[in-house]
Formats: sequence, C-alpha cells, structure tokens
Amino acid sequence: MKIGVFTALFRDRSFEDMCKYLNSLGVEAIELACGGTTGDHHTDPLTIMDHPEKIQAMKDTMAKYNLVASAVSCHGNPVHPNKEIANSYHEEFKGAILFAEAMGVDTVIGFSGCPGDCDNSQYPNWVTCRWPNDFVKILDYQWDIVIKYWKEMKVFAEAHGIKKIAFEMHPGFVVYNPQTLLRLREAVGDIIGANFDPSHLYWQGIDPVYAIKELKGAIHHFHAKDVYLDEEEIKKNGVLDTGDFADLASRRWYFRSLGYGHDMKDWKDMMSALRLAGYDGAISIEHEDAMMSTEEGLEKAVAVLKEVVMKDPVQTDVFWA
Repeated sequence: MKIGVFTALFRDRSFEDMCKYLNSLGVEAIELACGGTTGDHHTDPLTIMDHPEKIQAMKDTMAKYNLVASAVSCHGNPVHPNKEIANSYHEEFKGAILFAEAMGVDTVIGFSGCPGDCDNSQYPNWVTCRWPNDFVKILDYQWDIVIKYWKEMKVFAEAHGIKKIAFEMHPGFVVYNPQTLLRLREAVGDIIGANFDPSHLYWQGIDPVYAIKELKGAIHHFHAKDVYLDEEEIKKNGVLDTGDFADLASRRWYFRSLGYGHDMKDWKDMMSALRLAGYDGAISIEHEDAMMSTEEGLEKAVAVLKEVVMKDPVQTDVFWA
C-alpha cells in the first residue's frame, strides 16, 4: 500500500509546490483532480490534451519528488436530467480518460450519477425508499439510463487503456452502497468497481470492514476520510441530514480528518480487511474537515496512515505453523 493524497485539496498551490510539500510528508502517490466538481486548477481536462508539454512537465515534476499517480478523478453527474449539465460532465469525464491515458494511469474515479424521475426532469431524484410505489418506477427508469450510459463509456474507456472506473458509493447517486455498486458492475462489467470511501458508508450505518469483504475483487481505489457521528442527534432525528456543512454544530454527522471520527483500531481493521480482499493500492487522503486547515488535517491524516498502512508484502512463509 502507498500513502496517497487527492490533489483537489491544493487549489492554492502550484503543482510543483504541492508535490514538494507532499514529498516532505512522506506521501508516495497522488490522485490527480481533473475536472467536474473536483476542480481543474492543475489539470483542465478539456484543454490540457492540447498541451503535451504540460503533461510531460507534470510527469517530470512527479518523478522529481518520487510520486506516482494512483488515479485520475473527475466527479460529476453525466446522467443529469438537464442535458446541458449532463453533457458538460460527460465531456469532462471523457477528457479525464484521455488525460489518464496520456499520464499512463489505468484508473479513473467518478460518480455513477443520478437521473431525474422522467424525461422532462430538470433535477436529479435520489430515491431512498420503496413506497409509495411510484418510487419503484423511478428506480427502474434511472437504472436503465445509468446502465446504458456506463456500457457506452466502458467502450470509450477501454479504447484508451483504462482498466478501472472507480465509483464513490455516495448518497445522492444511484450507486451509494455495496449492493448498488455490485449491481452496476454485474450489468456493465469488471471495469466498474469502488473508490471505497468509508466516510460515506459510516453515516449510512454501514460497517466499512464488512463492506470491504462484500466488495472483494471490486475495490479499485481507496479514499481515506473519516466522519464524526453525533449519536444523540442521530437517535433523535436519524442519519439523513440536509444541514449546512459549514455549520457543524447543526449537523448529525460531518467529515473529519483521520482519527477524529474513528480510532486507530477501526483504521487498522480496514487496512487489514483491504489486504485480505486483495487490495494493495493507494490509500488516498481526501481532506474535508471544516475544523482544520488543509495542512493541519492532512498532516494528522498522514501520521495516522503511517501507523496503520502495511508496506511489506504479505507474509507467504508461515514459519510459525
């Protein structure tokens, strides 16, 4: 496993300054933000392909600071019911695929997306319950759209050397838990897998260790992000929360840096479960802790990962048995 960082954190630093700083912390891999909601401050997917010299400069800078690229990320909703919005995300995701190919990266991260409830919708409609029965019809409609779209994108991605499309299981989208991830993977193929982010699972009541076991062989990438759960407020009002992320005191859960939501044992158990599931890739820190600056939150997260991440190969000589 390699300690990694999602570059969307560094909107105010140059690419070289960022790489130099990450190297000084002992970071080994970077997940390259490339359009969509992740931002395009280092890599605008719609223009960088016209500048091969910029791509080479990024490769040279990464090599200079002993960093490898774990994935290219372009989060968005390419099946948004507003066709203009959907097309914008679609073109950016295609651009991210082309950029990944140019960088020699085989993994692209994004969201499954969420359509509306009919052809005339203007906003996505995330269904969270089965009844009234109208919701079942909406789900059938949405899954038809999502499966068709990603089957088409699979063809484009594979033509450009992409082996893995990794979805965050994120509430608000059709794929939000292991069951929905595996449903899409079965329909589209093994190119579909998880960008496993435990923070989005914890607040849904999902145990990440069990989820990792459920997704054995289908984990393409991993986001290291923690979440705090206010159990008292959850017991009163449940886990669904539309409160402002900037007003933490009003929320029932909110994102934290590693170790501030769950303890070391939880993170050690996740790393062990990942190893048993056959995942040995990047553990990519995504900082979204409103209580800390980017630097403070990141450095604390790196310290946690240095303790919990396993570096050496799996022990094959079980000499004690």
